[in-house]
Amino acid sequence: MAEPKKEEIVDEQDATEELAGDETPESTVELDLLRAERDELRDRMLRALADAENSRKRAERDRREAEQYGGSRLARDLLPVYDNLRRALDAAGEEQRAAASGVIEGVELTLRELVSVFGKHGMTPVAPEVGDTFDPQLHQAMFEAPVPGTKAGEIIQVMAEGFMLHDRLLRPAQVGVSSNTAS
Repeated sequence: MAEPKKEEIVDEQDATEELAGDETPESTVELDLLRAERDELRDRMLRALADAENSRKRAERDRREAEQYGGSRLARDLLPVYDNLRRALDAAGEEQRAAASGVIEGVELTLRELVSVFGKHGMTPVAPEVGDTFDPQLHQAMFEAPVPGTKAGEIIQVMAEGFMLHDRLLRPAQVGVSSNTAS
């Protein structure tokens, strides 16, 4: 907003002094109405500026979130590919590894490349170990079973790794949990 020129301020003061000198009830009422209108317009302008600033901040936040989390659907759709490659490697015994070493090596390279791409885009695995404590914020309990020598709430089996996308949980790790009440 442009600063008023000195002459304009002097002219406004002169006009105010002239009106104050007249002191007729109509001129005082008119002056009060003009001041009230000026104050209302100033208030509306300040509110509009604040609203514009809030909109700008909201748009910036939305842009950042879209940049970070916009690919979450695609990432979630790629997780079964990761799971299947992992299962294929886990299922291959020593005999299969010796007989089809080229295929196994290709699957391992593909899995490593997929993990590398995940990492470039902010995806990190949530890989609990057997014996860790169950965390409902990161893990999904697929079953509970009493297992001797474990405590209640201890992970007894990991069925699938979970993944985080930056600071958000994309998929919880799927685990089995001990239901023992005493160790």
